[in-house]
Amino acid sequence: MKKPAILAAVLATTLLAAPARADDFPAAISVSGEASVSVAPDLAQIDAGVANDAKTAKEASDANNAAMGKVLLALKGAGIAEKDYQTSRLSLQPQYGQNKSTGASPVTGFRASNRVTVKIRDVTKVAGIIDTLVAAGANDIGNISFEVTQASKLLDDAREQAVADSRRKAEIYAKATGVTLGAPLSVSEGGAPVPLFKARGAAPMAAPAAVAPGEETLSVTVNVSWAIKQGQ
Repeated sequence: MKKPAILAAVLATTLLAAPARADDFPAAISVSGEASVSVAPDLAQIDAGVANDAKTAKEASDANNAAMGKVLLALKGAGIAEKDYQTSRLSLQPQYGQNKSTGASPVTGFRASNRVTVKIRDVTKVAGIIDTLVAAGANDIGNISFEVTQASKLLDDAREQAVADSRRKAEIYAKATGVTLGAPLSVSEGGAPVPLFKARGAAPMAAPAAVAPGEETLSVTVNVSWAIKQGQ
C-alpha cells in the first residue's frame, strides 16, 4: 500500500473514533409524562381442588380421581370451556403417625390431591362458579385473581394524556430557563403497561360466595425529548 493511501486510512479511522462535540446534538429538554386509567377486570382466575385420605395409595388415588371427575363435570356444566381449566397440581403422599414409645414415624395412610386452575371470562359468574365447585365436592379453593386482558389497548387515551403531561412539564422547564419549546425529537414508552394493583385473595368456602372484582388502575409512562427553538 502506498503512503498516501495509508495516511488517508488513518485519518478516516481517527475521524470516526473522535467523540462528538456538544454542538453536534440539538438542544433539548427531556422529561417523562405519566397517566393512568381505572378499568373493570374482564377475566378471573381461581384455583380449585380436591384432597382425599385413605389407608392405601390406591384407595386414596381412586377416591381422588372420582372426586375430581365430579368437579370437572361441574365446570363443564357451568359453561366453562375445556381450554379454560387445566390441572395445576397432582400429588400422592404418605401420611405419617408417631410412635411415642419407639420414636418411629410409621406410614398411617395416604393423601391424594388434584388441583385445577380455572379461567372465568365473565367475572359476574365468579361467585356462582365457586358455589358450583364447592357443591361438586371441591374442598380446596385457593387464590382468586382478576385481570384486564386488553390493558395495552385500553391505555391508548392514557398515552395521549402522558404526552400532554410531558409537554406540560417541559413548558415549565423552558419558562424557568428562558427558552422556547419546540417540536418533540423522540418519544418512547417506558416499559410494558401493567396494572398498578391486581386484585388477589382467597376465595371463600361458604355458599353463597361473596366476590368483589373491583377495578384495576393501569399506568403508562412516556419519555419525550422536546427541541428548544433556536434564535428565540
